[in-house]
Amino acid sequence: MNKLKRNIKKLWVILLSGITFIAIFIISVNYNVFNLFGGMPSLQDLEKPESELSSELYSSDNILLGKYFRYNRSPVKFDELSDELVTTLLVTEDIRFYNHSGIDLKGLVRATYGVIKNIATFGSTGLEGGGSTITQQLAKNLFKIRREKKGKLSNVPFLGLVISKVKEWIVAVKLEEFYTKKEILAMYLNTAEYGSNSYGIKVAAKTYFNKEPSQLNYNESSIIVGLLNKPTKYNPFFNPENATNKRSEIFYNLYKYNIVDKTEYDSLILTDLNLNYKVQNQNVGQATYFRTVVRNYLISWAKENGYDLFSDGLKIYTTIDSKMQEHAEKAVIEQMNRLQNIFSEHWDGRNPWIDEKGFEIKDFLKNNIKRTRYFKNLLKNNDNDTIKTFELLNKKKKMRVFSWKGEIDTTFSIMDSLKYYKKFLQAGFVSIEPKTGHIKAWVGGINHKYFKYDHVKQGKRQPGSTIKPIVYAAAIDNGYSPCYPVVDAPVVFELPGQDPPYWRPDNHNGKWTGETMTLRQAMAKSVNSITAFMTKKLSPKTVVDYAKKLGIQSKLDPVPAVCLGAGGDVSLFDLVGAYSTFINQGIWTEPFFISRIEDKYGNLIQDFIPTKQEALSEETAYLMLHMLKGSKEEEGGTARGLNPELTFNNDVGAKTGTTQNASDGWFIGVTHNLVSGAWVGGDDRSIHFRDWVYGQGARTAMPIWQQYMLNVYADNTLSIEKGRFDKPTKKINVEIDCSVYNNEIKSDSLDLILDKIDASDIF
Repeated sequence: MNKLKRNIKKLWVILLSGITFIAIFIISVNYNVFNLFGGMPSLQDLEKPESELSSELYSSDNILLGKYFRYNRSPVKFDELSDELVTTLLVTEDIRFYNHSGIDLKGLVRATYGVIKNIATFGSTGLEGGGSTITQQLAKNLFKIRREKKGKLSNVPFLGLVISKVKEWIVAVKLEEFYTKKEILAMYLNTAEYGSNSYGIKVAAKTYFNKEPSQLNYNESSIIVGLLNKPTKYNPFFNPENATNKRSEIFYNLYKYNIVDKTEYDSLILTDLNLNYKVQNQNVGQATYFRTVVRNYLISWAKENGYDLFSDGLKIYTTIDSKMQEHAEKAVIEQMNRLQNIFSEHWDGRNPWIDEKGFEIKDFLKNNIKRTRYFKNLLKNNDNDTIKTFELLNKKKKMRVFSWKGEIDTTFSIMDSLKYYKKFLQAGFVSIEPKTGHIKAWVGGINHKYFKYDHVKQGKRQPGSTIKPIVYAAAIDNGYSPCYPVVDAPVVFELPGQDPPYWRPDNHNGKWTGETMTLRQAMAKSVNSITAFMTKKLSPKTVVDYAKKLGIQSKLDPVPAVCLGAGGDVSLFDLVGAYSTFINQGIWTEPFFISRIEDKYGNLIQDFIPTKQEALSEETAYLMLHMLKGSKEEEGGTARGLNPELTFNNDVGAKTGTTQNASDGWFIGVTHNLVSGAWVGGDDRSIHFRDWVYGQGARTAMPIWQQYMLNVYADNTLSIEKGRFDKPTKKINVEIDCSVYNNEIKSDSLDLILDKIDASDIF
């Protein structure tokens, strides 16, 4: 009897000691004694739990354009979850969820047994025995305990796992104190990973079924819930068989817990997966190039203002109009598809990279690949062995490539793909509301997935004749009239010390007519000699100064050739901004694309106001609009081919541009409420049409602008209407009706005109 009493006493001592040890261990973990166990979330953390939230980019009409994230996540509330989703989650993960306070005793027994078994088998079975409640899983997701809250003992085998599990228990109990069951369920689904770059139930529902969480049925809910623990293994797109088997297990749980009857269960088992799979990334959706450009700006802004773009859930509201963006993208895609067919037929299978004499450039592809980071890294990894590097570059492999008919699966080497892609023409398009500076549409290229380079702001090329309105703006601002007469004759600039010591620009056809024409006619016909004549009168430096006034940010050299667009490269972004000054009564308004930024709670962080500066007089600005209208109205104007529908009851000003060898085609169009521009060309200046006629801006870039404007005017949901240019508030002191003068000068000979104009300005 005494022996029995002693044994019972020993058992009580062992039991109490064990309980005491467990209590001390839990307390030590909770308070991270001597930093042995890793930190725990504070009370403040529990009151306001934070998870990384995607920052969202919205159009001016409140359409979500895209997101910036490390983990693609957007939170929803419990009321936004379907009943089927909640039920499916509970029968799969935690059927007693509403009956425990964060720790399920039955689950705890299983987990304890798992620990003992794990120790007995030297860790071969793992610790996860299915005992974690939804609240514990939330604790793990929300605070990333296993990854971020490490202590000195956290990496000790077995012990580290026990510490993590205890932390989950502690946090789970605290979460149950601070939140309702519904809030915990919503937080869990919001913080879980579902594979395919989707974090949170809202993104998962969109990725796999293009639905909202409130719309998910039992089939869809079972597939998504099946992803919770092993998102790769049970991915329904990549591993449909695994996903189907997992779904069947969940269907059985629904039947086992009397959620569905036998008939419903049998029907569910036979249901197709019915995926509508589409991964959200920067290559899909609207305004892909715009989103990338804005991203670079926002990273800098966030750093300066103490935010993290990729985790703080910012709401960024842009000036982009989603409908106008849609019209712009459609115009670029349709016109570039058409133009690419013409370009390919024009070259008839030959390579389009040619030199000034029209011969194919030798080693063009090799020289191009050598400039890439990919080549430099490959060369370095192969001990700078060029021969071996090119052997690897010419090794064929399966790949998917872009085509205007859709993606193509093929077998290409890296060099094959380079050759293939270099044959594509590229494009850029941007549309601005001139009086506010709001950018309404932005298309940086033909396909963001395959061609990342942005041709609106990042890309800069010689502007060709689109620079000429800046020359004429300088002339008119310095007292010249649109009716000022000039002879189409050679103009020579002396260049002392250079070889040759002079520069004489040719007209596009290499001929001079000897005719006299007004500045308006000259700009409408894009006559090089007359633009050069005015530049010589004003000085190249004056032209550059006016370009800066009008917002051209690029460096332009004050050389004679600047008047024809050869003084430096310019972005489409800057050109369209410069032309907007003419509509805006001479006030240059910096084009901008963000109107405001809010935090994740909807609090305003910053309103954005564009930079403005006076560049021209109001009179000069209006006269330039009159000049630009000449491209459509004057005989021989480069925009005469525009659809008459665009100018019916509507003022339209325009300027085409084509650089040497037709390497670049430009078109800038101006209406009373929109200024839009297009650029078309090859990746390299040596890639172009052989014939200037085919490659001129009126044939390559103008159709994009024309289709865009026709679609915008036809869209009754937009408030973009036709109209007239605003007249200046003050009386114009310059004659703009040149019709009488035009009739007089048609009969004049070159000799008579030279009596009226200083011959030294021409020869």
